[in-house]
Amino acid sequence: MLATFRRHLNSWVARLFFLLLVATFVLWGVGDVIRNAGTDGALAVVDGHKIELPEAQEAYRRQLAQMTQMFGGKVDPTPEMKQGIAGQALEQVITQAALNVAATNMGLGVSENALRQAVAEIPNFHGPSGQFDRATYDAVLRNNNMTEARLLTLLRADLLQRQLMGAARAGVASPETLTKAVYDFQQEKRVAEMVQLPFSAAPAPPAPDDAQLTRWYENHKEDYATPEMRRIKAVVLSPQTVAHDIQISDDDLKAAYEQRKAEFVQPEKRSVQVLLAPDEAKAQALAAQWAAGADWATIQKGNGPVELTDATEAEFPAPELAKAVFAAQPGTVAPPVHSPLGWHVFKVTKVSPGSDKTLDQVRDTLRVSILADKASDLIDDDAGKVQDALAGGTSLDDLPGDLGLGAVTGTLDAQGNTSAGKPAPIPGSDALRSALIAAAFQMKKGDLPQLTEGPKDDPAGQGYFAVTVEDITPPATKPMAEVIDAVRREWTHDVIRHTQEVAAARILTAVKGGQTLDEAAAGLTVTTLPPAGRSTGAPGLPAQLLEPLFSLKQGEPTMVETDDGFTVAALTKIIPSDPNTDPLGYGQIRDALTKAVGDDVQTVLVTALRARANPRVQSGAINSIVQSE
Repeated sequence: MLATFRRHLNSWVARLFFLLLVATFVLWGVGDVIRNAGTDGALAVVDGHKIELPEAQEAYRRQLAQMTQMFGGKVDPTPEMKQGIAGQALEQVITQAALNVAATNMGLGVSENALRQAVAEIPNFHGPSGQFDRATYDAVLRNNNMTEARLLTLLRADLLQRQLMGAARAGVASPETLTKAVYDFQQEKRVAEMVQLPFSAAPAPPAPDDAQLTRWYENHKEDYATPEMRRIKAVVLSPQTVAHDIQISDDDLKAAYEQRKAEFVQPEKRSVQVLLAPDEAKAQALAAQWAAGADWATIQKGNGPVELTDATEAEFPAPELAKAVFAAQPGTVAPPVHSPLGWHVFKVTKVSPGSDKTLDQVRDTLRVSILADKASDLIDDDAGKVQDALAGGTSLDDLPGDLGLGAVTGTLDAQGNTSAGKPAPIPGSDALRSALIAAAFQMKKGDLPQLTEGPKDDPAGQGYFAVTVEDITPPATKPMAEVIDAVRREWTHDVIRHTQEVAAARILTAVKGGQTLDEAAAGLTVTTLPPAGRSTGAPGLPAQLLEPLFSLKQGEPTMVETDDGFTVAALTKIIPSDPNTDPLGYGQIRDALTKAVGDDVQTVLVTALRARANPRVQSGAINSIVQSE
């Protein structure tokens, strides 16, 4: 669990403030350990360690602040939300205490030198020189309402838990049987022969008579009905409608780019397996053995194995090794490299390309984001005024003209199209437009308009709308004379489709009866497809055929309908996977499975250690946390 957070939150400060917030609460919950016995006034007791109210309050305040920040400060937590956040905070403190107790009992510790080094390595504490800066350190603590003593306590606990979890994961590896089975499933190839019967190749049927067309029309009337149409009147308040009142300068764009530069400029990352040898001769021997086909599980024994996953060049322990790794060809054993740490033999197992988007390339994206941020306060203020006006009985037509509203009146269907089949010109983002249309088709004619908040996750920014329905035109079947061309066209297609389906079924039956596809499809072209992968398909292979192909036994046929006709295919060959030809792909699957197994081991360990700590929680603990604020 902690490893998962460390992978995604690439800073020490982020790790400190997000330790075991929600995941542990979901795993165990607080309710299963609430007992009002033996707490001696503390909120909880964990293996003799008392959790007092201030400790839980601190975790609660942090999580409450994070939740408030997540919603831009626009949401006041309800009592129910506060109860849930308090429960998560208490669960965090309980689990962390259980892990600390376990680490201490195992004799693990963190020296003062290691603690100082860990503080100095936190990037958020670095000043302009790139080194630890006391003023920056004090400012970060102050901005996060964190004392130095509390930071060091949290950091020490994190280092202890890293040791504990690192030891649990150290010997974890995906069993070769499992790795091979998954690799075989993913990399198996299949070869098939197929014959296609396109609709375009079928002979044209005789022209239908009036009775046939009438019968078709009567049986498919719903296909020839006009959609329900609604005449609406609406106003929209969004970043787009107030954009003319907001100026975005080049300086704004440059500042936003610098702030989000880590999102747009990312270094290349590589995963690598490394062996450490005492001298060059040993390194050369290991390289030769590895290149000759020895697998990682065998060759790593006794040779100082290290695996780095998705590491940047700066994260490697030695510059000489980093330079060689980022110059090496993936999937091959590179020549040994020497560094102050010794001789290294390595193989790159994965390459994750970096990105370097310039300001000009992301200018439009930044403009939308800045507009949404700058419009937020303006929109909130105007939304309150619109809400008050509507509550006072003001109609949409009479709303003040200085509130940044975009207005629209017109007739549209449930897909937002006009009677001419074109999108209705509703202002605002696509998400806000969709929400407005959905609301309009849930209302009754004459319902009073209410200001409604648009989707909270709208990438274009938060918006509002108010809509009323002025008239409803129900669906109506078009007269046959009006749609006679469509009726004739669709009747003809149905006859052709039936003809080709019968022909394809006849071929399928013949192959099942023992004929080859060539024999059964006499006169038609039989195509041998290139080997197809389960997830990659093959050139010329219809998408509808891929899944059925991997359910067949060798020699079995199948039949599928595509957009253009019918296809009959027979599986002619199954090509099993060969890890020796794809060491990089095999290594990626092994690494992914090893990580998954490690995550499971870590979860089981945390669960067991928490249960062993026998946490006892005061019955009113959560209420105490909330009410103390």
